[in-house]
Amino acid sequence: MTAMNREKLEELFRTHGYTDFKWIDPKEFVVAQWVRMKCMFGCDEYGRTATCPPNVPSVSECERFFREYKDAVIFHFEKEVDKPEDRLDWTRELNLKLLELEREVFCSGYEKAFLLFLDSCNLCDGCPGVRAKCKEPEQARPTPESLAMDVFTTVRKVGYTINVLSDYDEKMNRFAFLLIE
Repeated sequence: MTAMNREKLEELFRTHGYTDFKWIDPKEFVVAQWVRMKCMFGCDEYGRTATCPPNVPSVSECERFFREYKDAVIFHFEKEVDKPEDRLDWTRELNLKLLELEREVFCSGYEKAFLLFLDSCNLCDGCPGVRAKCKEPEQARPTPESLAMDVFTTVRKVGYTINVLSDYDEKMNRFAFLLIE
């Protein structure tokens, strides 16, 4: 992607209010089996949402998918919440806004534009848990983690700070990824 194309996209990002972002080559994404294991044995959404394992491609297929792209943008968001469930409305609103951005990037000539949500797809209440029965198939997107991305290692590569939080009174660092080509 040329510098001029990046500048135009960055202008679009800023128009949408996104000022904290960094470019990364998707070949730099760290994809690991341990991330999938954490989904399978540690996440209460495993098998319950249409965009989480086992309703997503295998780890090797995810890695191959990322290699098909030349550019990606990492969007960084910070938020403090009082209770764990408070993040759901915030992330739903952000994910919907990011989908609007993905659409504009697509319409700007980047037909492969694809968004990875910053949190589990919670666009609907009561997800059927099966991709074939998804109520919003055109809008539903996986998270980087559901595609086996080690977000911690990946975002640190471009200089972002991210740590495991021990309490909800700490500020969260959340990341969404937009693959572009």
